[in-house]
Amino acid sequence: MTRMSDTDHTETTEPTDTTDTTDTTADLAEVAKERVGALRPSLELLWGTGERPSRGPKRGLSLEAVVDAAVKLADTEGLDTLSMRRLAGELGTGTMSLYRYVPGKTELLDLMLDRVQDEPAETHDPAAAKDWQGAVSAIAHGALELHLRHPWLLKVNQSRALMGPRSLRIMERSLAGLRGMTGLSDPELISVYMAVQSFAKGTARMVVETREAAEETGLGHEAFWAGQAPYLERAMASGDYPLMATLSEDTFDPAFDHFGFGLARLVDGFAALVAARAAGR
Repeated sequence: MTRMSDTDHTETTEPTDTTDTTDTTADLAEVAKERVGALRPSLELLWGTGERPSRGPKRGLSLEAVVDAAVKLADTEGLDTLSMRRLAGELGTGTMSLYRYVPGKTELLDLMLDRVQDEPAETHDPAAAKDWQGAVSAIAHGALELHLRHPWLLKVNQSRALMGPRSLRIMERSLAGLRGMTGLSDPELISVYMAVQSFAKGTARMVVETREAAEETGLGHEAFWAGQAPYLERAMASGDYPLMATLSEDTFDPAFDHFGFGLARLVDGFAALVAARAAGR
């Protein structure tokens, strides 16, 4: 038997990919640069750093008037109805005339978001509270009222909203009210603010969606539950839901202040943390 030599046994290897990734990296960087650049029109309008829009043919029309009209339209008819054409009709001007003031709907929405952000300070000013607990209450009630007054805000992804002067103003006044929470780090103070805002927005969403469901179905609160009563009564009598079956009749009373209860528990939790920090824990 002939022995196979080492030279007869050759291994095949995959060809090395020598594709230069430099071009790909450069392309991604260019895309990122373009996307960041896309924010500039809104930022320049928010901060007044760019060229001010030229006035259109309609006397008295301004960027501020355009944004105010857009907010009013969204309040009354919803965000889905808002368009440059619809807004132009509301203002009694041509669609193309609006583009003298704002480049498009994306930038308009950025301006609308900032326009309403500091409204809560008019009635619930965190900086005017006598202590941080009062500031937390002001932030919560202000955010709740803001989203109930402008329910279209709940349709907008605000997780990365552009920061304009009014947005920073309400944040500044909120931090001024929370400064009494001694012992908390800056990230923790911001987390307090975010927790209160999220709680208020969640409550507002529940209220708005309940209202919308009633309008869409034509069923009020009482009629909604009355329609389910026969089915729920049989379910409770089945023994499959013993804990639910023992709940009192007023458990789901709409008069119960869920918002006030939840807010008080948030304050209790924050107070425990502040006390722990004061005690060196």
